[in-house]
Amino acid sequence: MSDWLNEIVWDDKGLVPVIAQDRASGRVLMFAYANREAVALTAEKYTAHYYTRSRGRLWHKGEESGHFQTVHEIRLDCDGDVLIYLIDQQGGIACHTGRQSCFFRVLQDGAWRTADPVLKDPDEIYRPR
Repeated sequence: MSDWLNEIVWDDKGLVPVIAQDRASGRVLMFAYANREAVALTAEKYTAHYYTRSRGRLWHKGEESGHFQTVHEIRLDCDGDVLIYLIDQQGGIACHTGRQSCFFRVLQDGAWRTADPVLKDPDEIYRPR
């Protein structure tokens, strides 16, 4: 693996937090973790790869939903311990709930309120193939 990967500060599990940000609007679409392999594949293939902690494996975003993320730029923060993928979100849906962004709830009057509509029913996105 390349030297640039050594400049990333990985946590004790070998992961780094990654923010996926829409390159046109600037909206944060999702947050995930990546391991070295995922970051290297993202840089090589220009499509977002992450590490899913719940499934314990490499995850190519869109592999099940078809909502791939084309990566135009990878940025490393000043401490070297957080990445941003500047992306184009295929299908306009980043969240498994069928919404544009995973950050669809907003705190209003002491309660979480849903602020964004479902663009596509998750049952239609994740039906067995």
